[in-house]
Amino acid sequence: MKTIPHWINGSPAPGSTADTQPVFNPATGAEQAQVVLGGAADVDAAVTAAANAFETWSDSSLSRRTQVMFAFRQLLVEHEEELGRIISAEHGKTVDDARGEITRGREVVEFACGLGDVLKGSFSDQVSRGVDVHDFRQPLGVVAGITPFNFPAMVPLWMHPIAIATGNTFLLKPSERDPSAANFVAELYQRAGLPDGVFNVVHGGKPAVDAILTHPGIEAVSFVGSTPIAKYVHEQATAHGKRVQALGGAKNHAVVLPDADLEFAANHITAGAYGSAGERCMAVSVAVAVGDAADGLVEVLARKAREVEVGPGDRPGTEMGPLVTKDAQERVENAVGTAAAQGATVVVDGRGLKVDGHEEGFFTGPSLLDHVTTEMEAYKEELFGPVLAVVRAESLDQAIDLINANPYGNGTALFTASGEAARRFQRRIKVGMIGINVPVPVPMSYYSFGGWKDSLIGDSPIHGPEGIRFYTRPKVVTSRWPQTEQQVAAGFNFPTSS
Repeated sequence: MKTIPHWINGSPAPGSTADTQPVFNPATGAEQAQVVLGGAADVDAAVTAAANAFETWSDSSLSRRTQVMFAFRQLLVEHEEELGRIISAEHGKTVDDARGEITRGREVVEFACGLGDVLKGSFSDQVSRGVDVHDFRQPLGVVAGITPFNFPAMVPLWMHPIAIATGNTFLLKPSERDPSAANFVAELYQRAGLPDGVFNVVHGGKPAVDAILTHPGIEAVSFVGSTPIAKYVHEQATAHGKRVQALGGAKNHAVVLPDADLEFAANHITAGAYGSAGERCMAVSVAVAVGDAADGLVEVLARKAREVEVGPGDRPGTEMGPLVTKDAQERVENAVGTAAAQGATVVVDGRGLKVDGHEEGFFTGPSLLDHVTTEMEAYKEELFGPVLAVVRAESLDQAIDLINANPYGNGTALFTASGEAARRFQRRIKVGMIGINVPVPVPMSYYSFGGWKDSLIGDSPIHGPEGIRFYTRPKVVTSRWPQTEQQVAAGFNFPTSS
């Protein structure tokens, strides 16, 4: 049985304990590896390595750091297929979907390659007679990322390229459900010329997380996961003096107006709802059908849900793979049953799906629920599975009010042919990321990713300009260089700019 170790100071590390956890192939249900579970001692070893590496890495030139990023980016391109298959085998998503997440993560690496321009400071000449002011930003030190199972490559890539390119050293605690991508990325960094200790990986569960949140040598923590854990991470890490990015859960709505092209809208909502088996924080989990759009939209959505090709992620033609674990499969199928019991109409029932040759896999098919109300569990809970709930609204304003009343505010979309409706929607909606005729509005790497309300705990979005600010701190220098033969008297009154 393969054992997946930590990666500390440039090489695999067996860890300080004998604790392990099985890693499954979701398509077959079979155990395929054991991942070591680290704790405080492993986190401390990684922080020590990272702190030692910081002394030289933070002092390296910007050109040297961007050269490593360019080389790393090229290796991601060359090994996209291999990394995609590693992700598919442990997560269950299709290889094509895995390639997509690598591409979106690589965009952040490309953003990091251009930090020479982004990190330019400002300069003010002659703010007072003979006095100039300039500013610049410096790295924090050792920083850490705690990342979820659903994007084992992309979400960490939202963090560590910017952190490393700005001069920090990094400790990654990936999900123990699909840990191999993190180690593969560590090897690519090494091949790109990144010095040992700059990027480290410690696997584990809550003991490893708690050790990261409380370790005095870690300056900042980035987290993506469920809202309850995001709140816990934010509370614990800030209590121990750390900066925190904490991105939580979501309940993303797609509003469809009567003037929308229903085929176009349904195509994109279907992909947004069932892609990656719905295991995305930006998945469309609620379609809000407005007025006369409702019956026609449900009819088209039902047809498209039944057409989704479900199977193992490495099989050509598969559009949706299995869920990540047996527990996730059972939780999602139970949620469909609960929705029916609470009065929802199960238009398409994905429960009980068996895939030929993969009968023990964690598969469930797309489910479509109609006549869902905001009081039902299927609406209130983040199901994180291939379940799309249709809620009916009488008007766009009612749809906006419904979304604004939801505790989450990660992403939302509007399908319409009306520019006025789109403008009204994007101005009134209390959501951080908005798509107009775009179902999953994940921003490009040079913008920042982050929602509102319970989808973002604290005020630090991820990557883009906010990522630069998060991983660096500013210095402002006020300087005077008097002529050596000129004496400048010091005043005891409060200095002014005159």
